[in-house]
Amino acid sequence: MKHLRKLLYPFSVVYHGVTAARNTLYDLDILSSEKYELPIICVGNLSVGGTGKSPMIEYLLNLLKTEKVAVLSRGYKRKSTGFQLVAVNDSVLKSGDEPLQFKNKFPRAIIAVDANRQHGIAELQKFSPAVILLDDAFQHRKVQAGFQILLTRYDELFTKDLMLPAGNLRESRGGMRRADIILVTKCPSELSQEKMREIEREIAPASYQKVFFTGIEYDSSVFNSKESMLLQDFMREKFTLVTGIAKATPLVQHLNRLSGNFEHLEFGDHHAFSEEELKKLRTHERILTTEKDFMRLRNYFPAEQLYYLPIQVKFLNGTQSEFDQSIQNFINKKETR
Repeated sequence: MKHLRKLLYPFSVVYHGVTAARNTLYDLDILSSEKYELPIICVGNLSVGGTGKSPMIEYLLNLLKTEKVAVLSRGYKRKSTGFQLVAVNDSVLKSGDEPLQFKNKFPRAIIAVDANRQHGIAELQKFSPAVILLDDAFQHRKVQAGFQILLTRYDELFTKDLMLPAGNLRESRGGMRRADIILVTKCPSELSQEKMREIEREIAPASYQKVFFTGIEYDSSVFNSKESMLLQDFMREKFTLVTGIAKATPLVQHLNRLSGNFEHLEFGDHHAFSEEELKKLRTHERILTTEKDFMRLRNYFPAEQLYYLPIQVKFLNGTQSEFDQSIQNFINKKETR
């Protein structure tokens, strides 16, 4: 891998130059971006995949559940085009797996997909939302979100990464200066204060930025399309874990800690299961998967065969109320203008 990175590094230098020039043009207002009076919160990252954007969108949806909230996503790997409102019973091909997951968990929220974020926001404004959440839009600089939340994985900090294609960065580390809040995600629950301070020094936030640390909290129950059961009861018998996400390691480690007897079948992120793969999966008596994968698989299995394990964001060091207040302060400030 190190040798491959060395070979790809010259291409990363070129990519860095292109993205830096683009960002500079936006910073100097040579390239225009749209500003909005409506509160718009962007959740994104500097790298590709697996930082926990979907759980954070869901956290914000729950935090703002008394408001009329809209979510705008690209709808990765969907087959539809243009602006689409997401319905609970939509197919993944129309809406994408993550937007469909949002709509199923928060049916009162307005969930939409559109690769053109300016157009998507214009369409959503027709529904008069109190706030719009932008999923994975940190690099969409044609839109100026009023509040930016940047995510970076504890075990893959952007400070240690390289630009594509040698690394995973979509833009240079300096892009973090556009963030209002930086979330270090998927941290171990026992993360020490000393390690937090070390990471914060490495990130070197500006005076206007706040760094928070979060982990993953797994539900104590698993669910299918009809009912739920305690995870510990489900795990008394052998099962097959099926994942099609960017980073399955935390889930596998969690199930191993609980002494689960399972086989793990791992697929790529947002994997589109073929008929042959589905046929093979149907031979497995009991399947456990992620919420995102459940959206793609639910129509192909009977309820009693396919379960999913929900997750949620857990703030470390008692900082949840401070984070929540930062979000509320932004929305209240916008509303009083």
